[in-house]
Amino acid sequence: MVSGQWPVAWNRKQSSVVGGQSAVRGRRLYLAIVSLALIAAACHSNRQSPADNKTIVDELGHTVRVPQHPQRIVSLAPSITEILFDIGAADRIAGVTSYCDYPPEALNKERVGDTLKPNIEKIVAMKTDLVIISTSSQLETSFRRLEELQVPVYISNPRTVDQVIESIDKIGDLVDASKEARDATQRIRSRVAAVEARVAGSPRPPVLVLLGTEPLITIGAASFINDLIERAGGRSISADDKADYPQYSVETVIAKQPEIILLQTGSSELGERLRQTPAARSNKVFHIDDDLLLRPGPRLIDGLEQIAAKFHPDLFQAENARKQ
Repeated sequence: MVSGQWPVAWNRKQSSVVGGQSAVRGRRLYLAIVSLALIAAACHSNRQSPADNKTIVDELGHTVRVPQHPQRIVSLAPSITEILFDIGAADRIAGVTSYCDYPPEALNKERVGDTLKPNIEKIVAMKTDLVIISTSSQLETSFRRLEELQVPVYISNPRTVDQVIESIDKIGDLVDASKEARDATQRIRSRVAAVEARVAGSPRPPVLVLLGTEPLITIGAASFINDLIERAGGRSISADDKADYPQYSVETVIAKQPEIILLQTGSSELGERLRQTPAARSNKVFHIDDDLLLRPGPRLIDGLEQIAAKFHPDLFQAENARKQ
């Protein structure tokens, strides 16, 4: 049947039994079913033969069949897009989200919606042979829909700095760019080790990372940002909180006496009551580039170096002088 043509018998039956309005609803339902079937058929036709696939386990423990050499990759997180560019797979990126803005070349890639509501139909129509998702984007619903349509989906789930590095290696293996990924992670590991060596033995100031001010939202023990603070020579005041991103009252923050506060770029100034903290009184409230601190990708090392220099300026005087 050609798309857009309706079976005559089906139309007559609907009109005689339930009337014109029900017929319209029925036709819409029929069209939706046909559309879903076409998507599924297109998805199936895009799959490589079993001999061309490999079985992998993603970072949430899901077993996934993926192409040996994926050629049309969709990234559903800015961090994933940065990883793919960093390991030399940019030419195989078919689509990215509206938030994928680095490197600048990423802005030239096809947009498939935002991180929370990607356009599944568009992703399938693009003949995508691999979708990579980050748990930091909260995409469970999209994952289920893509899985139902038999689109291979890999989920990245780093919770520490080491796991961010391991995730880059795994994505390199996934997209057949293992050597480039190993080169990238070796450079990152070397720079992480250099920061850790420099801050070793120094006092660890209590740090508050503010992701939101109304209400106050910070980081918990399970966030890779908590590990980043530790490696930079600080101590998060919320390090023992089990929630990923707990909410704190002003009273709790004041009681924990943070000596350093990190604010998101562009966030509003501290409220009057938070000016009672040691950090505010000593003028140690810093704005940090969100992209360096919050994206679990290759630029995380830049964020680590920047906050380490804020925590221990005496240990990074030469670097700070060069940047001024």
